[in-house]
Amino acid sequence: MSAFIEAIDLRKTYRVGKIDVPALRGISFSIEKGQFVSVVGPSGSGKSTLFYLLGGLAPADSGKVILDGEDFAALSDARRTQMRKRKIGFVFQKFNLLPTLTARSNILIAQQIAGNGNPDSGFFERITELLGLTQRLNHRPSELSGGEQQRVALARALINKPAVVLADEPTGNLDTENSNVVLNMLRRSNQEFGQTVLMITHNPEAAGYGDRIIHMRDGHIVQPEEDPQWRPGSH
Repeated sequence: MSAFIEAIDLRKTYRVGKIDVPALRGISFSIEKGQFVSVVGPSGSGKSTLFYLLGGLAPADSGKVILDGEDFAALSDARRTQMRKRKIGFVFQKFNLLPTLTARSNILIAQQIAGNGNPDSGFFERITELLGLTQRLNHRPSELSGGEQQRVALARALINKPAVVLADEPTGNLDTENSNVVLNMLRRSNQEFGQTVLMITHNPEAAGYGDRIIHMRDGHIVQPEEDPQWRPGSH
């Protein structure tokens, strides 16, 4: 099977004052369509930078990101924006919900932004039920718990049936119960809806939900035994 997502020698350095801080030092890997891949590593390993580059939210200094055969860097700004709207669902550690909108509207606004003129009401009902949100859809974010807000954010990421779901520490602010709901939904979206999932996490237990685990440290991909957070059997 051909690669659906490819990272080719990705490099990214940030300027902090007068100091150059390398975040990615030549990252290369490929992901097949329909895989669930977890990227693990300690803080500062480059995981979140990788997330932003793979989602076309930031440019690489060098290297390429290929999504479904298209090179992000070679696209116009308009085409890159359309790719993000139509093909990628984002889940962030911060929920990024609009405070004046209800949970229902926070989910459905993703369809409006993507220009989806034929929303699937049955799919909306299905994912909100699976995420335990049916009774909370008319509440605003301030009336929801942190776990409920993240579930709303996940439903928003899934509502357009994107080919790829990119999740950056989606359980970082959640308790065990809500973490399990979010992780099980990501797994279900992968297995049942056929979505390719890439999840960034520092948590080995969460990483174990993936079919495959990529370990990062100091801007490199490393072997599991080089990752001090990883322990045999921890996933």
